[in-house]
Amino acid sequence: MHQRRAKAALLALTSGAVLGSALCVTTPARSADLLDVYKQAQSADAVYASARAAWVATQEKLPQARSGLLPSLSLSGSTQYNDRDISFRDPTIVGSSSRFNANALSLSLTQPVYRRQNVVAFEQGKTQVDQADAVLSLAAQDLITRTAQAYVDVLLARDNVAFAGAQKTAIAEQLTQAKISFQVGTVTITDTHEAQARYDLAVSQEIVAQSDLEVKQRALELLINKNTPTLAPLGALQLISPEPAALDKWVEEARTANPQVRAAESNWTLAEQEVKRNRGAHYPTLDAFAGYSRNASGVGTLGGPGTDINNRNVGLQLAVPIYQGGLVNSRVREAIANQEKARQDLENTRRSSELQARQNYLGVTSGMAQVKALEAALTSSQSALDSTRLGREVGVRTQVDVLNAQQQIFSARRDLAQAKYNYIMSTLKLKAAVGRLSEADVVAVNAWLERGK
Repeated sequence: MHQRRAKAALLALTSGAVLGSALCVTTPARSADLLDVYKQAQSADAVYASARAAWVATQEKLPQARSGLLPSLSLSGSTQYNDRDISFRDPTIVGSSSRFNANALSLSLTQPVYRRQNVVAFEQGKTQVDQADAVLSLAAQDLITRTAQAYVDVLLARDNVAFAGAQKTAIAEQLTQAKISFQVGTVTITDTHEAQARYDLAVSQEIVAQSDLEVKQRALELLINKNTPTLAPLGALQLISPEPAALDKWVEEARTANPQVRAAESNWTLAEQEVKRNRGAHYPTLDAFAGYSRNASGVGTLGGPGTDINNRNVGLQLAVPIYQGGLVNSRVREAIANQEKARQDLENTRRSSELQARQNYLGVTSGMAQVKALEAALTSSQSALDSTRLGREVGVRTQVDVLNAQQQIFSARRDLAQAKYNYIMSTLKLKAAVGRLSEADVVAVNAWLERGK
């Protein structure tokens, strides 16, 4: 009877979805899927919100740089009250006192005609905006991969809890059977001790799995800023080969289209422009200017009449830098060194993006093979368990053999679940390596989930 109950427990474990999702409680009708969680992360994740704010701030670099090419207009005015007493050292000359207001108003207009540094700064503004676009694109892709990783981590942790619980239940059945068999003298005490040891280990593994699930749920909550909802489990997974099915093409695309590479290219361009901007300090500057001023004062010195002075001017101003203590040359040398640093950083980023593309391409292709192999291994492990149990009933196999076969099938199920989740993440990360990851890929993965109706 105990054998029949243990076998029924294992058959229930192996007849559900491959990932073990059926071992958990029945999925509620309104469980959240990956797309739901991603939408929540878009509005709640602090890392992505910071990236968006940085992008908005960087957009202002262009109008700031453009201002160096546009005219500037300023208006200034002043008024002051004067109380003046004048006395002379010659006693024969009579002093005087006067009290009057003095008012001044000035309007000035300046238009840069030639300022090389300002022209280069404007080009730098454009480059900074391009760089910000690449950085924001990187942040958007990173949000997708972080959300998907957190989602599948919770699913895997949840599956592991279910695997551990089912394993503990099955081993408990074996332990009960071993104790009964020992009492009637059909097995030795060694079988009982072995089953007890396996049961104690299964209890420990279940505790670890539950703790890991708690940690993974907190990691997901960090993204969505709310309690982890009930998540839709993985259903029928479609194994899709990378397109194009050529590793070199993915590597080549990653070298140019990866958002990190684009940001590094903009940084190198910015450093190159900084060299030009600093060299521009050697060039003369030419500005056109126009001004208007009005000065008015009351009774002035020695009681003289007040005055009103209107002044208008227009002209050109040329400034030729000659020597500034070596400051300009030093800044140019500094900019050249920073340009070389940016070039090396760009090369390192390109190599890293190539490595990412290679790793994730192989992760997809090898993941497909691993999933298929583990599915076959799971079937074989189930057959081996059935055969071992039959052998145990006829006396050619021991209780230890049954426990080992049982452990093998649980290990195969855990490995299969891990392999499927790894395949999903490799697929997303491969798209990210070439700058192609988007919400459409989230929708594609979402179609593999068992969502409530």
